[in-house]
Amino acid sequence: MHAMTIKAPGGPEALAWTEVPDEEPGPGEVLVAVAATAVNRADLMQRQGFYPPPPGASVYPGLEASGRIVKLGAGVAGWAVGDEVCALLAGGGYAEYVRVPVGQLLPVPEGVGLVEAAALPEVVTTVWSNVFMVAHLRPGESFLVHGGSSGIGTMAIQLARAVGARIFTTAGTEEKLARCRELGADVAVNYREEDFAARIAQETDGAGVDVILDNMGAKYLARNIGALAVNGRLVIIGLQGGVKAEINLNELLTKRAALAATSLRGRPLSEKSAIVAAVREHVWPLIAAGRVRPIVDRVLPVIEAAEAHRVVEASTHVGKVVLTVGG
Repeated sequence: MHAMTIKAPGGPEALAWTEVPDEEPGPGEVLVAVAATAVNRADLMQRQGFYPPPPGASVYPGLEASGRIVKLGAGVAGWAVGDEVCALLAGGGYAEYVRVPVGQLLPVPEGVGLVEAAALPEVVTTVWSNVFMVAHLRPGESFLVHGGSSGIGTMAIQLARAVGARIFTTAGTEEKLARCRELGADVAVNYREEDFAARIAQETDGAGVDVILDNMGAKYLARNIGALAVNGRLVIIGLQGGVKAEINLNELLTKRAALAATSLRGRPLSEKSAIVAAVREHVWPLIAAGRVRPIVDRVLPVIEAAEAHRVVEASTHVGKVVLTVGG
């Protein structure tokens, strides 16, 4: 089989489509012939040498994929050769075949094409686990997601809209802000021109928002805490704005607020399986009903993965960049 290898840590040119040893499913796994995968910022970090795969995971990049099951490992029940699936991965999506634990498999949802489905697993599991399983966003509450035009952002806006939350978001261009509003954002703030915390204070009469999903980390920490409502919940899932910052603990105490920081890739199979099961139960019906959909910016062949990485690094896209692999 072929897979996208990383010759040495570096720029997009480090990616090389290479013949590699075939994969075989182990007990409790299936082998999937990959139709498509999608680009995540974690892939860029892995290519640069900053985010190695967890022990036992595939060394090839790619945290999600869609395709067809071609072989079942020992003890697998409930799935059959030929099933069209999408999957959350710890690695290996940029390849012709990938081994997947059955707990991380999802059927391709009704109304979504096989290639398009590759854009779902990582963003849906990330948003559902953090916004709903950790922060417990409820109908009628207010919600802020940073980077609203990203893959995570476009999904978070849609799911928050589906539960009846008031949605705030940030983005860096008027075009991206417009797309966020189309998806359901009530207030969209250009972070290059305006202080999001001040705008939230204005829009909420100083009350703040109940839940914040943050990908920036240190750079936004103080303003995020300032923008929280009493009993608010801040969940940090990325560190694009740095790793160290001071916290005003008195402000957290006064607001009775909660701060959580999570990652998904390195979690044990049991936790990932629980998240995937919750997504199948709660999100897949919304997709089938047309209330939530994957937002795909563009589709490129996997041999153009370097170009796809350049697009994501430049942040010129809205939603996900998908790579096709097989037929």
